Parts: sequence; structure tokens; C-alpha cells
Amino acid sequence: MKGYIKLLIYVKPYKVLAALNVFFNILSIVFSLFSIAVIMPFLKLLFAQEQLVKEKPTLSMDFKNINDVFNYYLSELIRMEGPESALIFICIILVLTIVLKNLFRYLALYFMVSLRNNVVSDLRESLYRHILILPLSYFSEEKKGDLISRMTSDILQIEVAIMSSLEALFKEPLTIIIYLGFLIWLSPILTLIVFITLPIMGFLIGKVGRLLKTYSQRGQSKFGDLVSLYEETLMGIRIIKAFNSQEFFMRRFKNENALYTRINVVSNRTGDSASPISETLSVMVLAFILWFGGKLVLSGTSGVNAEIFIAFIAVFSQLLPPFKAFSTAYSNMQKGMASLSRVNEVLQSEEVITQKHDAKSVSHLKSYIEFKNVSFKYADEYVLQNINLKIEKGKTVALVGPSGSGKSTLTDLIPRFYDPIDGEVIIDGVNIKDLKILELRSLMGIVAQESILFNDSIYNNIAFGKTNISIDQVEQAAKVANAHEFIVQTEKSYQTNIGDRGNKLSGGQRQRLSIARAVNTNPDILILDEATSALDTASERLVQEALNNVMQNRTTIVIAHRLSTIHKADLIVVLEKGKIVQTGSHNELISQEGLYKQLHNMQQTLEG
Repeated sequence: MKGYIKLLIYVKPYKVLAALNVFFNILSIVFSLFSIAVIMPFLKLLFAQEQLVKEKPTLSMDFKNINDVFNYYLSELIRMEGPESALIFICIILVLTIVLKNLFRYLALYFMVSLRNNVVSDLRESLYRHILILPLSYFSEEKKGDLISRMTSDILQIEVAIMSSLEALFKEPLTIIIYLGFLIWLSPILTLIVFITLPIMGFLIGKVGRLLKTYSQRGQSKFGDLVSLYEETLMGIRIIKAFNSQEFFMRRFKNENALYTRINVVSNRTGDSASPISETLSVMVLAFILWFGGKLVLSGTSGVNAEIFIAFIAVFSQLLPPFKAFSTAYSNMQKGMASLSRVNEVLQSEEVITQKHDAKSVSHLKSYIEFKNVSFKYADEYVLQNINLKIEKGKTVALVGPSGSGKSTLTDLIPRFYDPIDGEVIIDGVNIKDLKILELRSLMGIVAQESILFNDSIYNNIAFGKTNISIDQVEQAAKVANAHEFIVQTEKSYQTNIGDRGNKLSGGQRQRLSIARAVNTNPDILILDEATSALDTASERLVQEALNNVMQNRTTIVIAHRLSTIHKADLIVVLEKGKIVQTGSHNELISQEGLYKQLHNMQQTLEG
């Protein structure tokens, strides 16, 4: 229920809509009750089952007295207008009452539709916004398919199960309260029977609801596993086919799907039991009231006459649908609570990389970047240990070393994708933790080994994240990246859609677009993470030319796979097992024994 209370935070901005829903529901319930109360005594008088009342009684808040006053005015109507005219009049009143009841019911639903859709929209936006600010470490620990499931299936479940039930959870308790109030007024002794049985009904419905929440949570978690497997299949379809692994993946999916189906079957059967249980209990209570109330009427000593008893039964019968609707809504809500708890797990995940409230602005790199005694670890394993390195403005620094030596992690610390465990990263004498995060990252352009492009036009991929940028600026960035020539040869030039992850382009073309995107930000610091390692020789030459154009007059940090591309670097830093083991220029390092010379000789042997 704590999760449900947190959901109500999203209702707060729409409290006017909630208040209007409650207001119109109350009016709808009152007119529904009035339509029952008005018809029975009138029909008794009309068909001469009771004598017409001739003397006007004094009004008091007693049911018998109010009934007598009502009977008096009905008697007057019959005497003055005649039975047939009175019947027409009462039919008009009844129709008008029902019209007003349903009009107010529609208005209640009208405002609830806006409320629930706005709440779900806000929840969806909050989840997306939080995903954007979570650290990269979060995504390395979570399955992407499961996160997609939370954004899609779980949010949909919240909308269907909780928000659709929200109206019932507002309306049905109001209906029950108002009707129970009327029943107490009619006959406290008969209503006492209803109150005795309510806890039993509540306990059974609650038991069903708790079971539903458990099964639904398992089901949504298993659905996340299904989506993850489906996503992996789509991403690796080429490899699956190449290794003839279709049957293996089919078996995996079939097993996961069968388990998900079994959980859903149990969950749905449990949910379907809520409404029959509540209805059966309600009818049992009604049967007991008929027996007990009938005895009271027949005894004639309890103050419960036939008219009160009939009115009580008529109103109590109208309590059965709200009880049934409430039990169904509560069961649905419990199913949605499982999804809500999964969404809240993401929303409550720690941001980790946070900005100080008094963070300083930064617009340019003025002098240097420095790593001071920096260490970093994933879980319990150190990836970087005691790194001390100073990178002067305008210089090109290359990071080399075996896979897993910490090269990429070192560069990820500069834009604060991660924060060091020990030590500090400094820009122009200021710890980057004291700088505004977005302004810090705006200093940098990053070109990674894998070209991350989006299913959009070439123009939008280069202009990425910037608005009101001219086509001339985009073209200039493309020319620097050696991309303009192939772009103008595409079907719609800069407006050509490049497909999912840029799959309509070659590897070299995708990488040059990534470089153009980095150039377009005009960064002070350029980070190149093995930007040419996945390319063929021809593409590598074009991309390397583009990189050489981009690196001019910029502070550049290059993670190098092919040592032949960094001979001209101002400083080469050799990493091994998270530690700096050598630094110097290419000529200096090649002239001394060490890891750099071993790597250089190994590559020359392979290329030769």
C-alpha cells in the first residue's frame, strides 16, 4: 500500500479533477438512492394498498415521519390531479431522476479519464527522465529487456489495473457509505448484521488480493526476462543463424514462455475468484437478513414494519453491485501494485552521479586536465589504481595497453560517467565534482568504437541535441569528418533516414557521422575510444583523415588499438592492470624495453 500512496503523489497536481469526480459521484449516488426511495410509497398509495393521507404531519428526522410527510404530498397529488395524471407525473420524476443520475455518473467518469491518463503520462515521463540520469553502472547491472518491460508492460498494467480501478475505488466506497448510512437510518438492528459480516468479506477479498500481487509480480518479472531474450535475439540474429542456433534459442524462449503462461493462468484464476466470492457472500448475507428481518416484521414488536423492511431489502440489494465492483477493483489494483513496485524500484534507484547545489560553471578548458591519485573499481575489483596523469591543453595524449587495462574507464571519469573511488579528477585546478555536470560534458566530444546512431535523418544525427542549427553548420561538420561526399549521394541527402542504429550505412560511414556529430559540438576536449579499430583499411584511412582534421587545436585523448595511428601523439600513456607502467613519446618508448615495445613489435609482426 506504500507504493499506492506514492502513486497518489502523481494525483496531487490533478486534485481538482479528483474532487470533481468525487462530487459528481456523490450526486449520482444520491439520485440513484432517491429513485428507489420515491417509487415504492407512491405505488402503494396509487393502487390503494394504503389509505390516502389527509392531515399534514409535522416534519422530523424520523423515517416514519418523513415517510408520512412524503405520503401526504403524494396523496394530495392523487386527489387533485387524479391517479392517471399522478402516475404520469411520477414517471416523469423517475425518468428525470435517472437522467440526472446517469448525467452525473458520466461527468464523474469524464473527469476521471483526464485524471488517470495524466497521472500515467506523468509516471511514464518520470520513469524516462530517471533512466536518463541514472549512472552507466546501473545499466551494466540491469537487463535492458527488463527495463523496456517496466517502461511498457508495467506502465500499461498500472494504467489498466490501478488507474482503471481508481474510479471504482473512489465511487464504490462512497456508494457503500451513503447506502449504509441510509440503512442505519432505516433500521440499526438490521444494519448491524451487515457490519458483522463485512470483516469476513474484507478478509477473504484481501487474501485474494495478496495472492494476486505475488503472482503478478512473478509474472511481470518473468515477462521482463522474455523481453530480454527477445531483444538479445534481435540483436544477435546474424550470429544465431551463422551458428545454426535457432533451435537452441527456440527452446529457451519456449521454456520461458511456458513458465510465464503458467504464472499468468494461476494469477488470472485467482483474480477471477474475487467477484464470485464477494457476490456469494453478499447473497448469503441477504438471505440471512430476509430470514431475520422477516421474523422481526412478523413479531410486530421490533419497530420494523413491512414498509421499512421492504425499503431496507431494496436498498441493500443495491449494495451488492458496489461490493462486487469494489472487490474486482481491489483485485485488479493488487495486480497493478506488483507493476508499480517494479517501476518504483527504478524511480528509487540512487542517482549516484549528483551535482552540488553550489556547483561552479565551466565554459572552456583553459589549461589542463589532471588525474590525482585516482583509483576506481567495479564491485570489489580495482580497474584503476593510483593514477597520476596531467594532460595539457591542446596536446594529444594516447592511452594504450592490453584489453581490460582500464583505458576506457579512465576516459569515462572525465565526463563523470563514473566517479573515482579515491583521488580526484581536476580541470583547471577545480575538482570536476564541483562543476556543473551538463556544462562539464558540453566541453567534450566523444567518438566511441561502436557508432551509436539513431533511427532518424542524417541531419538530426549530426545536429544531435541541438535546436535551431543551420544546414550550413551541419554540412561544415560533415566536411571536416569526410562525410559530406557520401551524404550528398544518398537518396535525400541530409534528410535521408539511416535506419535502426544506422544499419543503412557502412561501418566507415557510420563512424564518420559519429565524428561529424562530435565536431558539431565544437568541443574543447575530444575523446576517441578506439574509433578506427572495427574498420577495414579503406574506411580506416578516411576516418583517420577525418580524425586528424578534428584533432587540430584541440585537447585530444585517444584510446589506441593500432599503434601506427598514434606515432605523432604528444604523450603516450601505457596502462597494464589498471596502473600506468610507461609514459613518453613514440620514439622514447620504442627505444626502451617495456610493454609498449612488445605491443609495437607484435603488431608489426602481425601486419608483416
